Amino acid sequence: MKNILVSLITLSLISLTTIANAKSIRIGTEGAYPPWNNLNSAGDLEGAEIDFGNEACKRMGVECEWVTQDWDGIIPALLNGKYDIIIAGMSITEERKQKVNFTNGYMTDGARFAVLKDSGLADLSVAGMSKVNLNNAGGKQQAAIGQLNAAMSGKTVCVQSSTIHQNFIEKHMAGAVTMKLYQTVDDHNLDLATGRCDAILADVGSIIDFMDSDGGVDVAFTGPTFSGGVFGDGVGGAIRKEDTDILDMWNSVIAEMSADGTTAEITKKWFGRDISM
Repeated sequence: MKNILVSLITLSLISLTTIANAKSIRIGTEGAYPPWNNLNSAGDLEGAEIDFGNEACKRMGVECEWVTQDWDGIIPALLNGKYDIIIAGMSITEERKQKVNFTNGYMTDGARFAVLKDSGLADLSVAGMSKVNLNNAGGKQQAAIGQLNAAMSGKTVCVQSSTIHQNFIEKHMAGAVTMKLYQTVDDHNLDLATGRCDAILADVGSIIDFMDSDGGVDVAFTGPTFSGGVFGDGVGGAIRKEDTDILDMWNSVIAEMSADGTTAEITKKWFGRDISM
């Protein structure tokens, strides 16, 4: 038993030493979710999380090795060892916690619906609420969801698959609307602009980025900003459950970057406002 215990301690120390002495860390990201992370026209990754991850790696004394991965397979690829952490606008939810551990949250942004300006759905006011926190879903919050369902009854709402936005439609709007699923936000943005969707649901920052593009000039927000509940507890990095040493390293640098205002400055650059945590 003593020999087994010594062996386990030795293996643990080797693991910690390997991580501490690593020259690079592999980061999985989608590369299709501006302004969080995106491949630009030159094929280079850019966005708030790219700046965030590069600064975190610099402080940990390692090089970032970015790996792009389609969203639908992003957690399976982590579990299969393709990279060490996911930094990809991933909200911390109870469902995902069954498969991975999350770092502390580093950014957060509400979700909101967007429609075409001339659709008759723009600027909906529901229950007089501009923000709905689903963690405190009392009568007023439920009334807002009910009024939203009534206003969008029979409409087609388009969302990216395997996301918190899909979860929201399934939980709160099933039966009232038809949901269409897309692999990327760019795909559903295109269908909204060309009239093949009545509405999209996505993060506020992502929709603002779309509105600022040529394709989004006819797009407007509608209804309140949603947070909490199925939308989770902010955005964090996803790590394999056994990699507690990597988790500790990232949590330390996340706290440092939050305390000195670095994350806030990064989000102001890419979102035009502070969405750091």
